[in-house]
Amino acid sequence: MAFRVDERASEFQVIDRFDGGVGWIAHPDERMQRASHALVVDGDQTRSASGKDVWVFDPVDAEGLDQLLAEYGEVAGVVVLLDRHTRDAAAIANRHDVPVYLPATYEDVSEEIDAPVARFTSELSDTGFEAHTVVDNRFWQEVAIYDPERGTLLVPEAVGTVSYFLAGDERLGVHPMLRPVPPTDALSGFAPERVLVGHGAGVTESAAVALEEALLNARRGAPRVYAGAVRRLLPV
Repeated sequence: MAFRVDERASEFQVIDRFDGGVGWIAHPDERMQRASHALVVDGDQTRSASGKDVWVFDPVDAEGLDQLLAEYGEVAGVVVLLDRHTRDAAAIANRHDVPVYLPATYEDVSEEIDAPVARFTSELSDTGFEAHTVVDNRFWQEVAIYDPERGTLLVPEAVGTVSYFLAGDERLGVHPMLRPVPPTDALSGFAPERVLVGHGAGVTESAAVALEEALLNARRGAPRVYAGAVRRLLPV
């Protein structure tokens, strides 16, 4: 589901902070809990005093965000990983004078972005971050990013931690629309130390186990997830 907020958030909640990056949730009271992330790589020391490049993923903008990013280095690019997650990518890219990076297969997404656009395929620029297709059809295009050096897997939509993704005691759940046919082939080849997601805080403990269980139990937990969705729609 696409979701847009016209006003820049006046606050944000920091999540998923670790040596190689950080996440945040703008509009913390939002039910969708739209999470954004920044990952760090070694960069050109002429670009920033820290010598670190910051790559920003599927961002929702907020007051004070630039100060948070500056703690990690200089913004080198803004990346859209899900075709529906253009969010505030253009505004942040223009503010930092960098392109918005799109997977090469996202042909129509660039029309929604009022900023310079660059493309990537199996690797995001020269970061060493691997790009892996999760879903690719006419209704849904999604790419995950994997940092093999730090064991960080960033999945923008196919899995999440907000309540409407989860069945029972799951710590990580497959998106309700993907539960009948979960993206097992796309995501089961990883053993990440952490899984960062586009909705909710990431999983940072026993993340590989949580991912494996989410994929394995996706179909089994679907009725419970759908029943919860119906209850949320009923008047109280």
